[in-house]
Amino acid sequence: MNVKEEQLKISLEQEWELKNGLDEVKFTHYALPELNFNEISTKVKFLGRIFSQPVMIGSMTGGTERTGKINEKLAAAAEEKNIPFSTGSHKIALKKPEVFESFNVKRKNPDVFLIANLGGTALLEFDFEEIERSLERIEADAVFIHLNPLQELMQKDGNKKWKGVREKIAELCDYLSIPVLAKEVGNGINGKTALELQKAGVKAIDLAGFGGTNWGEIEKKRNGETRNVFKNWGVSTLQSLKECRNLKTPIIASGGIRNGLEVAKTIRLGATLASASLPFLKAVVEDRLEKELDEWLKELKIAMMLTRSSNLNELRKAEIQENRSLR
Repeated sequence: MNVKEEQLKISLEQEWELKNGLDEVKFTHYALPELNFNEISTKVKFLGRIFSQPVMIGSMTGGTERTGKINEKLAAAAEEKNIPFSTGSHKIALKKPEVFESFNVKRKNPDVFLIANLGGTALLEFDFEEIERSLERIEADAVFIHLNPLQELMQKDGNKKWKGVREKIAELCDYLSIPVLAKEVGNGINGKTALELQKAGVKAIDLAGFGGTNWGEIEKKRNGETRNVFKNWGVSTLQSLKECRNLKTPIIASGGIRNGLEVAKTIRLGATLASASLPFLKAVVEDRLEKELDEWLKELKIAMMLTRSSNLNELRKAEIQENRSLR
């Protein structure tokens, strides 16, 4: 089975998601909201564009005919709802031009805000001109550089050479005309790393904290192995938010985000957007993606109303109950 197809299959079957820490965040409830539900605004500005809600369809897949069709459906929903959409790793398209079309979602959805995705170690492998041509070909509005050292170390043929990646990210930020963003893949970004990425020039950082899809476990399963002493390795989504919420660079919260209430919590803790992959992947496979996105928006607005937040700026100041872990 193709690697991309195998990862997709295991992701849909996985049962090892752990808590991301957001259950510790409790909003103060207002029995007199003094708001009208239909007047609540969830609009947010990100990378110069106004989006309808602070939700991103996160990086998932691409590289095969099936995953290409999934990307098209995800992009169509993102365009319809006016939210950003990020593809899976674009590296396979650089190596195998014949699979390029699985990432070319703007053919049918020209107005979608498309964020391409490339692994950090790929910057050591491909020259920037080649990367730029590929991004221009799919008309990417921005590009994620994903940082996945644990996943790579768990793969039999994973990349073990990471020296120089930080410098390459800084160089790429200067080279490309589109924004360069950075993201983890499920083990989180601590404050020190976030500051290094901010200094490198990235325009946003997706924390991808521990607590959602566990790529180390996925790779172990692909290898047929049962032993994994790093199953619980990483910085939780909550801890990543705590360490990074005062950055000047916009923060995207992801890592086990599974509903609109959790989106509200991440916005309160300093994120500009919240991103998720697995719930939207399952929804598109089950042909209920639009309904899923509508539910998230409804849940977000309920949380906003019950905290007397008529817009996201007010939500960022909403009262939360004291909890030692949030201090």
